[in-house]
Amino acid sequence: MHYVYVIKSIKKNFLYIGCTGDLKTRFKEHNAGTQLATKGYFPFELIYYEAYKTKHDALMREQALKHHGGTIAALKRRLHISGSFDK
Repeated sequence: MHYVYVIKSIKKNFLYIGCTGDLKTRFKEHNAGTQLATKGYFPFELIYYEAYKTKHDALMREQALKHHGGTIAALKRRLHISGSFDK
């Protein structure tokens, strides 16, 4: 399985969208502060994820969320969240 996920900084108004084949390990890496894109924003909470059978499908969804404003806005409304997304 491959996952598209959204994490939210507990301390700052920051959201991050990512894609991984190992959600548990990737989440631990974000919270350890070892990921360059999220280093200044940890600790995080996992607020959303979707599972896909193929890596290609997960990557396509991640790109849609990161590059299509309407897709991001719809997800934020659905989750009842605010915050800026890092692309």
